[in-house]
Amino acid sequence: MNTQAALAEPLEDDVWKSHVGIPVRNLWLLLVYASDLAAFGNRFEGQVDDAADLPELLARLLTVVVERRLRHNLTRAYEPRAAILNRVRGRIDWLQTESAMLLQRGEVACRFEDLTHDTPRNRLVRAALEAMAGRVKNRPVATACRTLARQLDLLGVRAVRPSRAEMARERFGRHDAEDRAMVTVAELALDLVLPSEAAGDLSATRLERDETLLRRIFERAVAGLCRFELHGKEGWTVSPQKSLKWNVSAGSRGLEEWLPGMNADVVLEQRTPVGRRRVVVETKFADALAMGPYGKAMFKNSHLYQLYAYLQTQAGAGDAVADRAEGVLIYPTVGPQIDEWAVIQDHRIRVATVDLAGASASIRGRLLDLVRGQQGAMH
Repeated sequence: MNTQAALAEPLEDDVWKSHVGIPVRNLWLLLVYASDLAAFGNRFEGQVDDAADLPELLARLLTVVVERRLRHNLTRAYEPRAAILNRVRGRIDWLQTESAMLLQRGEVACRFEDLTHDTPRNRLVRAALEAMAGRVKNRPVATACRTLARQLDLLGVRAVRPSRAEMARERFGRHDAEDRAMVTVAELALDLVLPSEAAGDLSATRLERDETLLRRIFERAVAGLCRFELHGKEGWTVSPQKSLKWNVSAGSRGLEEWLPGMNADVVLEQRTPVGRRRVVVETKFADALAMGPYGKAMFKNSHLYQLYAYLQTQAGAGDAVADRAEGVLIYPTVGPQIDEWAVIQDHRIRVATVDLAGASASIRGRLLDLVRGQQGAMH
C-alpha cells in the first residue's frame, strides 16, 4: 500500500503522545489497518495533513468512508415493520386489529418487511457522525460530520443508535467490504466519544477511555496488517482473535463454567515445502518494562505468563506444530528499543518493541518482521 501521501510525517517535536507517555506519530497508519481499509490502496491519499489528534483522525477517516459509501449508494436491507394501513400488506396482526376495532375505520394492523436505508449499520454510522461532530475541535471536519449525518437523515436513517444485539445480528457478505470498514470506524469513534457498557467505564476519565481505545486500535492494526500483508501469501494463514482451548484431560463438573477463555490476538500458520510453523502474537499498548524489586526494570510477568499459557496449553496433544509454536509479545517503544528472545520448553518466545514515532514504512516493516518471526533481528 502506498502510504507516502496518505500518512503525515510530522517533525519530532510534533510527535503525539498518549497520556501515559507512549509516542505515536502514525495514528493514521494504525487506523487504516485497524479498520481493514488497507485493501482500498491509495484512495485515502491526501486526507491527512499534520493532524495527530485521535478524535480528529477518527472523524476524518469516518467522513472519508461514509462519503465514498454514499457515492456508491448506501446499502439497503429488508427490515421488519409494523404499521396501521388502509390496505393489507404482508401479514395481518389480528390481535391488534380486533382489539383496536380498526376494521370499523377501514384500517388493518400489518406486519411486513420494508426495503429501507434505516438499517442498524447505517443508524450506527449516523450516531457516530453526530457524536464526532460534537467532539472534534476542527470546524471543517465537524461540519463535514454534520453534513453527512443530515444526508443519512434525508435517506430515512433514524437518529437511534442500534443496540449491541442488533449489531450482533448484522452479517457482512463478500461484497460488503466497504460497509464493514464503515461500521468498524463508526464503532471506534463511538468507543472514543461515549462510555461503553463495560463495568466501571462510566467513572473512567476521557484520557483513560482514549488509552483503552488506543489499545484496541493497536491490537486491531497488527491483526489487520497480518491479514492484508500475509494472509494467503507465502503459505500464511492468519486468524485474529483465535480462540484457544485448555488441554483438560479430566475435571470436575463446574470447572468448565468458571474456566476463563483464551483468545490470542493473532495466530499465524505457515505451510512451506519444508514443513509448518505457528506464531502466536500478543500486542500490548504499554511499556514493555516494569519496575521490580529494588528498582530493577524487568518484563511484565503477567504478559509473559499469558503468552506462555497460550503456547503451552496447546502443546502435548499430538500436534507437532503446537508443540514448537513460537510466541511474540509486541509493545510500542517507550524507552530503549527492545528485541529479546528465549527458547522455553521448545517454544521460542520473543519480546520486542516497535517505534510508533517512526516513519510509516519502518513501522510496517518492523511489524511484519516481528509477526513473521524473522531470525535476522534477533540476537
